[in-house]
Formats: sequence, structure tokens, C-alpha cells
Amino acid sequence: MMNKRVGALAALLLVIAVIGIGWWQLSQRSDLPEGISASNGRIEAERIAVATKLAGRVSEVVVDEGDWVEAGQAIARMDTADLDAQLRQAQAAVLQARQQKLQAEAILRQHRSELKTAEAEFARVEQLAAKGFDTQAQLDTQRTALESAQAAVASAEAGIPLADATIAAAEAAVDGVQSLIDDSRLTAPRAGRVQYVLEHPGEVVAAGSSIVTLTDLSDMYMTIYLPSRDAGRVAIGSEARIILDAVPDYVIPATVTFVASTAQFTPKSVETADERAQLMFRVKLTIAPDLLAAYQDRARAGVPGVGYVKVSDAAEWPETLEVRLPQ
Repeated sequence: MMNKRVGALAALLLVIAVIGIGWWQLSQRSDLPEGISASNGRIEAERIAVATKLAGRVSEVVVDEGDWVEAGQAIARMDTADLDAQLRQAQAAVLQARQQKLQAEAILRQHRSELKTAEAEFARVEQLAAKGFDTQAQLDTQRTALESAQAAVASAEAGIPLADATIAAAEAAVDGVQSLIDDSRLTAPRAGRVQYVLEHPGEVVAAGSSIVTLTDLSDMYMTIYLPSRDAGRVAIGSEARIILDAVPDYVIPATVTFVASTAQFTPKSVETADERAQLMFRVKLTIAPDLLAAYQDRARAGVPGVGYVKVSDAAEWPETLEVRLPQ
């Protein structure tokens, strides 16, 4: 019996809340001229998760909640002791590969010198054999020596590209380790305000873990919901106004940047005109970035208010919705 009473009370409160919201929206609309629609909403801002690419220990976090950071500014740093050792090892491999190339080049020069000697000796023996001073056996022996010298030069020449490839592989390994070290230094991808510091120095985190969350105050908007009779007339780029509950004396200009192509919530069966009128569509009212830049110290996400939208090009803003900004 007690559960039934609690359920009935909850249902009654829900009905009262729905009626209250409907009355509030109706009262908001009653003072508006034809062609302007209104709905309550909340200021939102894009959140950016600054995450680590690698698993490891957090070495340092250099920002606090509420700090303003610029794009590229340092946020945190992961411990890189293991990576530093790998980098030194990779750099040593590069030096070794370069020394091996120097050695290969020296061997090539030696074999080329030997080839010149073999060519000269073969030419001398060939001339003597033609005059009958040397035997055919001596000529064949010298020819074999010449061919051996030529083969040695060819082998040494093939070693140079191999040495170059070894150097390139070693340098690529250095670049790979250096890239991981660079990724361990977390920076702000965009300017914004630090919303949350989620991890602290000494904590071990998994790859992809968020260390800090930023709020991008250059991309702030209000999401409202309009009935189908109004949403069907709203165009992308239409003028809008925002009045926040915290500062009702100011009227903030905005622009419609998104209108949902499908209803966000709807009855299960839509058959009558009254039911179709209950369809609600999400509309996004975006504040200009240059305006946000001028008032970034005052910008706050999560503040509730009311959004007003022109649903007719012929509509005129009333005096109460003329733009008024803090001086």
C-alpha cells in the first residue's frame, strides 16, 4: 500500500512538472511577436580530453583546474626513463651503422685499387703471351685473378646501398622512439580552460587515459528543442538570441548552426495533428567565436537560459531582444 501511494505521488508530481513547463513555455511565447520562437536550454561547450597515447606513470601535471591554457601549452608529462634508454640505444645503432658504411667504403676503395693492379698485370701478360714470352697457363691464371678482383669490387659496391639501408633503418628507429617521447609530453590541442585534472603525478595509467579535460570556450552554444511547427521553418544561419538566467539584463546574439533532421522525442504512434505537434526537434544556437574571445573571462558552460530563434525572415526583434552586452 505504501509503494502504491509513493508511486501515485510521484506520478502526480510529474504531471505538475509537465504542466508547469508547458505553462512556462506558453508564457514565454505569449509575449513574442509572430515569427519568433523560444525555448529553454543550457549553455554548452566542447570538451577536449587530453589523453596519453602510452601506458605509464604520470611524471608531472603543470596545470590546475580553472587555469587558462593556449594551444600548444604544456599540460602534463609522462615518465620516459625507459624510452630515454631506448633512444640512446637507437642512437648508438645509428653511429654503428655509419661506421660500418665508412668501413664498406674503405673496402671498396681497396678492391678498386686491386682491380686496377689486376687489369694492368693481365694486359702485360696478355701482350707477352701474344709474343710468345708467356705461356697460355700464365695468361689464364692472370685472367682468373682479374675476374676475382672484378667480383670483389662488385661485392664491395653492393655493400654501400646495404650500409645506407642499415643507417636508414637505425635512424627510423630513433625517430620512432623520439616520437613516443614527444607523445609523452601532453600539450593543449586548442586554447581553453582546464575543467578537470583527472590524474596526478605518480599514478600509473593505461594507454588512452585522459589526464586533463579542457573546455573550449571558443565553441559555445545552446541546445534548445522546438516543436515541429517552428522547427520546420528554421533555416541554418537564422538569427537567434540567448538570455541567461544568471544575467537576464544581457541579450547575446547567436546563429542557428544545426537543426535536427529527425524528431528527438515523439509519441509511439503519430496519427493525429495534435500528436504531430508534439514532435520536438533539436536546434543548436552557436555564439560567434570572436564574441566569446572578447568575454572569455565571463564565459561559463552549464548556465541555463532561454534561446530565441527567428522562424520567419519577416520577423523583427522586439526591443527586449535587442543585443545588449557587458561593457
